[in-house]
Amino acid sequence: MHDLASASDGIFSLNGFISLITLSVLEIILGIDNIIFISIAVNKLPKQQQNKARTIGLVLALVVRSVLLLFVGWIVGLKAALFFIGPYGISGKALILLGGGVFLLIKTWQEIQEKVHSDADEIAHNTSNKNTFSAIIQQIIIIDFIFSFDSILAAAGVSGVVSIMITAVVISMILMILFSGKVSDFINKNQGIKMIALNFLLVIGAILVGEALLDAYNFSIADPKNHIELNKNYAYVALAFAMLIEYFNMKERKVKRQKDFGK
Repeated sequence: MHDLASASDGIFSLNGFISLITLSVLEIILGIDNIIFISIAVNKLPKQQQNKARTIGLVLALVVRSVLLLFVGWIVGLKAALFFIGPYGISGKALILLGGGVFLLIKTWQEIQEKVHSDADEIAHNTSNKNTFSAIIQQIIIIDFIFSFDSILAAAGVSGVVSIMITAVVISMILMILFSGKVSDFINKNQGIKMIALNFLLVIGAILVGEALLDAYNFSIADPKNHIELNKNYAYVALAFAMLIEYFNMKERKVKRQKDFGK
């Protein structure tokens, strides 16, 4: 544990400030998939409950990450193997990533199938019957924990000072709470963007499963330098590229509508 003076010195030193800014940006980037999931999940609720559920979801993410950061040593320890299947070690980290990845794949695939095969009336009927406020919050809590675990491991690699990591989480979450409503409205109003977001979550789910399998495989490799790691940056670049294409498609459709209206 850090005392208050050393924590303050860490935050307000030059290196501490640079680490804080770096971590805040990193937390926002890593929080994109969390915001997308929350935005799509709360869209199933009545309009008057959506903002409340979205805020609760992000506040819960803040609480979960802050609490887990206090146990960062224990979380890092989850990288150790709990048991072995032949040469492959199964760690607590792998189990969490595998469970989270499968959960995200199932939930996202169900959402895609519902979007593809249901009309508006069916979606409204399914939404009213299957998705209560408490059920949506439970889903958000699960996904918050999964993404928080991944985020904390990344944060621990940038800074070992708990006060800096918690401050970065608070800053990033406040910004996400402020802008999540606009992001959510943009995703849910534009069906092309929503489908891209759903496919992005599908990719993230597959990456989590892949990370779990590679984590188990790496125990069979003696030299850590030869361990295989998945780079999620490619997924974020692909998301940005797909969003850019859809943006130009939206602009094209808008121009065509204006021309047709002018006729």
